[in-house]
Amino acid sequence: MSMEKTEALVIRMVDFSNTSKVVTLFTRDYGKIGVIAKGARRLRSAFDAALDLLSVCNIVFIRNSSAGLDILTEAQLVTRFKPAPGKLSHLYAGYYVAELLDGLSEEHDSHPQLFQEAVETLNRLTGEIPFVLSVLHFELVLLQEIGQLPTFEVCIDCGEPVNARQIYHFKVSLGGFVCPRCLQGNSGYRQVGGDCLNALQNLSTEGDLDLAHLSLTPPLLAQAQATTATAISHILGRRPKMLRYLVH
Repeated sequence: MSMEKTEALVIRMVDFSNTSKVVTLFTRDYGKIGVIAKGARRLRSAFDAALDLLSVCNIVFIRNSSAGLDILTEAQLVTRFKPAPGKLSHLYAGYYVAELLDGLSEEHDSHPQLFQEAVETLNRLTGEIPFVLSVLHFELVLLQEIGQLPTFEVCIDCGEPVNARQIYHFKVSLGGFVCPRCLQGNSGYRQVGGDCLNALQNLSTEGDLDLAHLSLTPPLLAQAQATTATAISHILGRRPKMLRYLVH
């Protein structure tokens, strides 16, 4: 066993006994880890201020050399997720971030960039940037980090650049889109406009300042949401539970 220190985001908590909790953390240096926080359910627990869903904390834990849970020994609160009062959609969006991190990441698979993006997304969700843009950007960064980001720039069959005026068909199992010329027969695939693919490509590389000034029409946002939801649902093998509160 070895003792490790890192920064972590709390993405899931389950009561383990009368006094302890099992906590799933997404960490900067070690990826997703499962820890047991002994005494965390006590009224005067040393973890009480830090172990809250979507809180960011500095932790110390003992790595288990076997396949069992690691042991959390210290947790100091850095920031707590607090959307503005009345913005329920922002709260649900935060829960969605936690659900995706838990469902689409492997244990002990380090993704420092994804950790940073998750923290920045939660910060955006407490501000004025539209929550849909914040969530879309996070989804795209996550898909890129796990090697599942669809190809938005060209038709995956013929290689022709995407034309904003054309309709494309999402071959989710192949990770890309095909143009009408390459489509053979009745596809049954989700149809996506070239303008939406261009927007998704831009959104996958936008930073905070540009996100704050990015403007997309409601129909384009809805189409982009549906496209990323299709990709994520395919990878998960199910539709994420929190999507029902974010996509209308």
